[in-house]
Amino acid sequence: MNRSINLVIPLLIAALTATAWWLLNQPSEEPPWPNRIQGFSFAPMRADDDPSLKKFPSVEDIDADLALLEGRAHAVRTYTVEDTLAEIPRLAAAHDLNVTLGAWIGAEPAANETEIKRLAEVLNEGHRNLVRVIVGNESILRRDLPVSELIGYLDRVRKLTWLPVSTAEPWHVWLKYPKLVEHVDFITVHLLPYWEGLPVDQAVDYAVSRYNELKEAYPKKPIVIGEVGWPSNGRRNRGAEPSPTNQTRFLRRFLARAEAENYIYYVMEAFDQPWKAKTEGATGNYWGVYNANRQAKFEFSQPVVRIPQWRELAGLSVVMGVLLLVFLYRDSATLAKRGKGFLALVTYAISTAAVWIVYDYTRQYMTPATAIVGVLLLIGGIGVIVLLMAEAHEWAESIWLNKWRRPFPLRTVPDEQLPFVSVHVPAYNEPPELLCATLDALAALDYPRFEVLVIDNNTKDPKVWEPVQAHCETLGERFRFFHVDPLAGYKAGALNFALRQTDPAAEVIAVIDADYLVIPTWLRHLVPGFADPEVAIVQAPQDYRDADQNAFKAMCMAEYRGFFHLGMVTRNERNAIIQHGTMTMIRRQTLDEVDGWAEWCITEDAELGLRLFEAGHKALYIPCTYGRGLMPDTFADFQKQRYRWAYGAVRILLRHRRELLGLRKTALTAGQRYHFVAGWLPWFADGFNLLFNFAALGWSVAMVMFPDTITPPYLTVALVPLVLFVFKMSKSLVLYRRRVTATLRQSLAAGLAGLALSHTISRAMFGGLVTGKLGFFRTPKMAEAPAVVRALADTREEGLFAFAFLLAAGLVLLRDDAYMLDVRIWVAVLVVQSIPYLASVLVSLVSAWQRLPADLVGVMSEMNGQRLSGVQPVSREG
Repeated sequence: MNRSINLVIPLLIAALTATAWWLLNQPSEEPPWPNRIQGFSFAPMRADDDPSLKKFPSVEDIDADLALLEGRAHAVRTYTVEDTLAEIPRLAAAHDLNVTLGAWIGAEPAANETEIKRLAEVLNEGHRNLVRVIVGNESILRRDLPVSELIGYLDRVRKLTWLPVSTAEPWHVWLKYPKLVEHVDFITVHLLPYWEGLPVDQAVDYAVSRYNELKEAYPKKPIVIGEVGWPSNGRRNRGAEPSPTNQTRFLRRFLARAEAENYIYYVMEAFDQPWKAKTEGATGNYWGVYNANRQAKFEFSQPVVRIPQWRELAGLSVVMGVLLLVFLYRDSATLAKRGKGFLALVTYAISTAAVWIVYDYTRQYMTPATAIVGVLLLIGGIGVIVLLMAEAHEWAESIWLNKWRRPFPLRTVPDEQLPFVSVHVPAYNEPPELLCATLDALAALDYPRFEVLVIDNNTKDPKVWEPVQAHCETLGERFRFFHVDPLAGYKAGALNFALRQTDPAAEVIAVIDADYLVIPTWLRHLVPGFADPEVAIVQAPQDYRDADQNAFKAMCMAEYRGFFHLGMVTRNERNAIIQHGTMTMIRRQTLDEVDGWAEWCITEDAELGLRLFEAGHKALYIPCTYGRGLMPDTFADFQKQRYRWAYGAVRILLRHRRELLGLRKTALTAGQRYHFVAGWLPWFADGFNLLFNFAALGWSVAMVMFPDTITPPYLTVALVPLVLFVFKMSKSLVLYRRRVTATLRQSLAAGLAGLALSHTISRAMFGGLVTGKLGFFRTPKMAEAPAVVRALADTREEGLFAFAFLLAAGLVLLRDDAYMLDVRIWVAVLVVQSIPYLASVLVSLVSAWQRLPADLVGVMSEMNGQRLSGVQPVSREG
């Protein structure tokens, strides 16, 4: 049955995927392209040509282009007579093509004089295929010169030739300057509805209405449509979407209308112009009917399909989805049908989006810069896919498991069969009253045979450690106190020292932090887990008792709970938990076999757990509260704690990279490798997100400084951070509400606290990659709350980033093209990227205001195993 489900669900989702591609690519009938059109705007630049750099096509290239257009158009329109382009009239005559000759008029008077002189020379050559002359192209629109100066050039040229003379401008310029109309023999109008944001279905009617408006305003002047067209790629301009399909639809519809109305027109344009990207932005080089390789970009008579290659792309997305799903389904025997369906849906959505983004990106003309960016985006895209799949997998397993594979039923074991336990309590400079309370709780344990070793390492002030020593003496011989100064190795050094002092009869080592109050049944309930000889670790979650003090601590507790009630639970299913150094028990024999705790590692607990897995041992995680400690008092301390955890994770992955990648033989299973790599992947994502943020700010600065040449990043690429943010936030809220059983306020508070740590984690990621030495950050307890000024100072980096992003978003919105979709999407990206930094500042301020009541968030209840199949509820009374 399970195998059939694994086959049926992917097939159904694959069928839906293929159907979606099919529905989006239904052919539509459009008027056929005429056998011979009136004319093309003609700029014969090849991919390597660039008139702005004085690199012009050869005469042979121009002749080849005119030969391609022979029989397909009556005429061509040129824009300048510079260099080899002055040869166009002569070459066009041999291909039966008339020429509307253009002269470029710009902002430099000397260059204009040179152009007029060359124009006169070409006119004097007496080419009989010249039909009209156009002096200047959108010179007024670009504000290169005033109308009076352009009129002067027009009057001079009209004296040079008997041919009709005009200039070319958009419709609104002609309406605005009637005086200009008096100095031309005909009106050359540009009708480009894309630039006015018109949807393609309205574009032809709009162009015709503007033509008629000019005709009504100047009934005695002939009108020539100097440019009419639609781009096949580039930036979406409000309702105007550039695409090969829309280019085809617009041109074929317009040409049918133009033929019926007997317009004189020039299609904009014959060939794509890659060089225009640096002067007209991402759209300027995609107006050609033929691409830069002189290949037709669309069908001239067949029904129009949005993506002609949709069948291949659909097949590729299905194959990619199947491969990803095979990986996710390898170990899904206990996953319910809904969970498998969810994974299939997410997988096919991701694969389809990936295929589409790659296809869309490769439709642009590749330069060395775009190719490098493309490779970087591909690498980043693979990381995004892996991250999304890991998040989706945890989502599915947290909600839709039929049953837990590794339940932990409580066992009643006679006292004489319970092993001797040595409880180790490392301490450094801890308040005496706090540590004494911890020892009192241990003294109340309902367990027949145990000892407690307190190792105070490197505390300098005798007033701190001597009261604890005296308290141990009052608790009896079970409690032994050691003050060691100096002692290297930080916490790991203290634990290794304790291991050397442990009673030889001890079979189990238990470790708790100095601030933890355990319940009496802790050992009695969990030690029986070692009855399985393969079990080396039995772990209970970290939990906290001070969440009711203020809103900040209630937020922190909600944030912690996600890992201990979600991540650790799903990891336990594949024997891949992350051991943490409190509320943990380790089999003494296995601890000796792996040479104890690693003193090189700042997160010695997680590192030990991984070494034990590599040696083939098992671990058990029981998601029930058996002891509760204290949380950091300030956001600064919260940051230090998370920095240490993230930094240690990087160092562990680097040290064990060969084992995790399977390059060195160990007993690690595929599931364990997956969880240790994928489980820490979100933290690495935060690290790489920092690189993205620097790049985003740099790009935004360039957009503000060079608005005419720097456009927003590619639209489909810019959408990825937004989708990733929404997916992660949705997952967090859903899982907290469904599995952690948190209120909406607690779920939002947990998400806010988690976001607030993003920058800290990103710094830790790079710190761990760059250096292998970090001083041990002890997490302070019962510290004084900082003032508001101190809270802001603690998040100065985050505050600067937030300010930079919001400032960049505001400045980008001041661009003239701020109405365009890609600009607005980019502004949304900048705002979203500022949210984690704003969260840091806000949470730090909340931590400063200790009087904010915890009720604003709500204090989460203890973790109770009755919510998990096979785990009995735990009472504090035992």
